[in-house]
Amino acid sequence: MARRRAVTTALAAGLVFGLAACGGDSGSGGGGEGGSNAEGKVGVILPDTESSVRWESFDRPYLEEAFEEAGVEAVIQNAEGDAQRQATIAEQMITEGVTVLAIVNLDSASGAQIQEKAAAEGVRTIDYDRLTLGGSAEYYVSFDNTEVGRLQGQGLAQCLGDEPANIAFLNGSPDDNNATLFSSGAHEVLDEMTQYTQVAEQAVPEWDNQEAATIFEQLYTQAGGNIQGVLAANDGLANSVIQILGRSNAAGANNVTGQDATVEGLQNILAGDQCMTVYKPIREEATALAELAIALINDEEPETTGSVEDVEGDREVPSVLLTPISIFRDNVKDVVDDEFVTAEELCTGEFAAACTELGIK
Repeated sequence: MARRRAVTTALAAGLVFGLAACGGDSGSGGGGEGGSNAEGKVGVILPDTESSVRWESFDRPYLEEAFEEAGVEAVIQNAEGDAQRQATIAEQMITEGVTVLAIVNLDSASGAQIQEKAAAEGVRTIDYDRLTLGGSAEYYVSFDNTEVGRLQGQGLAQCLGDEPANIAFLNGSPDDNNATLFSSGAHEVLDEMTQYTQVAEQAVPEWDNQEAATIFEQLYTQAGGNIQGVLAANDGLANSVIQILGRSNAAGANNVTGQDATVEGLQNILAGDQCMTVYKPIREEATALAELAIALINDEEPETTGSVEDVEGDREVPSVLLTPISIFRDNVKDVVDDEFVTAEELCTGEFAAACTELGIK
């Protein structure tokens, strides 16, 4: 974890150092001698506040920090789950002079329309976290989302062990390409494990946690309560599952996966209600986006780690893909050590004893 922080710091420092020689424009709360000499402004549109707490609690402050340190002007807004609102924000940003626009699409169709309009105005585009299928973004920055699913599948198997078990999949939104990749990666692992019987699978529109509880309760009832493990695509969906299992006094209720390493998810792990989560160091993702955007502002070719296939657009998109990390009870401390969550917010009330046991302070 310390190494990852050092890498991220080095990346940010490299941005500042590389741009400092240019001097020039002021940025969002920064600028001065750290700014770029190329005229440019970055717009970022986050998707919502409901699918995950990450967008406002982590992505926004990390992005603001990354752009401020680089002395680049940036504006960040949230679409609040409304595709039309996202399109309107994009139009306003373009009118107000952004030269690079990064979006987390709410669905590929609306995202592609935004990118088409941006390109027509000479604005360069980046897909952040979610790939826009059929879109025209020049670059994509995210985590290896198929690997996220693999880690979830491996995690569920680790928690269930070798005994026969019935498992269910509660997938993310069907119009989110990441959700498709998570599910694909999980199936890649679990489909080969003949001791498990897959008895139910359903996607949750818009990652809605309340709807997830309703959907899982129906799946659980249809299976006669005979479900021992649940592949839940993120911590919000996992918590919905945990509520239903707890209400049903289900045995083995802790065999539930998650993603995002939220405070709620980590507390569920400490309490023994959730098996594992997948941690994605968002600070690294935000820094990578800043690097891409600043390179485009300076008319440079950004560094990438490879490419991903846009199956609808029949093209390869140059990409920066970062590495996700499995988190179980015995390494929850790593997330705190990486300063993603604080001990103060995690180790409250009933969770204090577990934190002391695990050396979290």
